[in-house]
Amino acid sequence: MADALAPFSFRRDKSGPGLMGILNITPDSFHRPSRQHTIEEGLKNGLAMIPEGAGIIDIGGESTRPGSQPVSIEQELSRVLPIIKALRNAHPSIPLSIDTRNHEVARKALDAGATIINDVSGLRSQGMMDLVLDRNVPVCIMHMLGEPKTMQANPSYRDVVKEISSELLTTAQQLVDAGHKPSRICLDPGIGFGKTLEHNIDLLKGWETLRGEHDFPILWGVSRKSMIGQLTGHSASEDRLFGTLGVAAYAHDVGIDWLRVHDVQAHADLLKVRKALD
Repeated sequence: MADALAPFSFRRDKSGPGLMGILNITPDSFHRPSRQHTIEEGLKNGLAMIPEGAGIIDIGGESTRPGSQPVSIEQELSRVLPIIKALRNAHPSIPLSIDTRNHEVARKALDAGATIINDVSGLRSQGMMDLVLDRNVPVCIMHMLGEPKTMQANPSYRDVVKEISSELLTTAQQLVDAGHKPSRICLDPGIGFGKTLEHNIDLLKGWETLRGEHDFPILWGVSRKSMIGQLTGHSASEDRLFGTLGVAAYAHDVGIDWLRVHDVQAHADLLKVRKALD
């Protein structure tokens, strides 16, 4: 099934950031309104993102917010597979990404109709690396320090931009050396995944280092996260949209390829206006 959208490329050719819409099939994701509780709800909200401007719908069945507990493979599969199948049947051409750390989940998600792997653990698993190469599937590689349960316990780096870029670029190079096209690899610095506010700001400002010699596409996932709350003083994720849009405008200006967002319509409107004023 993943081969159905084989020509997919993460590169945007200066057309502004593409939007990856978040669809959480979880009871505990940090932004409560993003939680989908039934197949019908997930299908309705997932389909609604497409006319709003989503270029990818990202489906996840395990919360990886700071302090979260892992779920079993069986539970994760039971959450994501029905939604993937329903969305694929309803819309045969929309790229669907599976947001997972587990290669067993990713494999079955691809069989069900997903076409992209979004691995928040950065392809640490050899099984996930092998799956990406075996299926020749587009992949987002994100940096995470340790595990979700403990990643925010005093994160420390000597040079956060250099260290994270080096780790992600090394992993991406392994794929390229094995024949994977750089345009089918997207790198995500993992904002909020084992980073302080200062680390997050440095990573957003130091985005160019992540391009590497292959000019890899870059994904930012900053939507409604705690760094927005720290910068704006809003403790509730429901109050962080305007701050999030500030990051989106900056992403447009510097040339980031993709934004992973909760609010597709708001981001699409902002980017349309910003592009018109270039």
